Amino acid sequence: MSFPEIRLMATVAIFRWLYNKVIFWSQHRHAPYYLAGVSFIESSFFPIPPDVMLIPMVISKPFAAWKYAAITTFASICGGVLGYLLGLVAFEIIGSPLITLFGYEAMYAQVVNWFEHYGFIAVLVAGFTPIPYKLFTLAAGATQMPIIPFILASIFGRAIRFYMVVWVIKGLGKKYEPLFLEYIDTIAWILIGLLGIGILIYFLY
Repeated sequence: MSFPEIRLMATVAIFRWLYNKVIFWSQHRHAPYYLAGVSFIESSFFPIPPDVMLIPMVISKPFAAWKYAAITTFASICGGVLGYLLGLVAFEIIGSPLITLFGYEAMYAQVVNWFEHYGFIAVLVAGFTPIPYKLFTLAAGATQMPIIPFILASIFGRAIRFYMVVWVIKGLGKKYEPLFLEYIDTIAWILIGLLGIGILIYFLY
């Protein structure tokens, strides 16, 4: 067995273990604190998105759904600032090894290319895309994007992402939870397309 194959198997095992752990945390009595923690670290280095916790928590306690959305959004933005700082001052020591560990090299290169062309829009769209948000936070720091536009774009993008998840889950309920998890990427890309059309219309007219 080659080294790349061994690394792939190890990475998959890590993802599976972390995914199961996050699901377990969502059922804990201190779940809101765990949700905040996962949302914070996911924006800089943790590989599992907070949606994995957010969705079952909303289903089990729909009356607290909007509070959970607010917790996730705020913690994710704060974590994004940490990711930005890691990219700014410690990319070679911390950021680059993390990207390599989880096999994000090609995706990160694409993100950097988007930053060079779109800047603020790249971060805004990144807030609710299936592409790991941590890649954008690290890239923003590594390319020295001004931090204020970065934070503003993160606020809009992350809020759209998590409030959309809560809104959909509250509407669909537990019956359609697996369906939503299966097609969350497709939904995100549809929203990106609609945003792109809106931006195009704005600049043309």
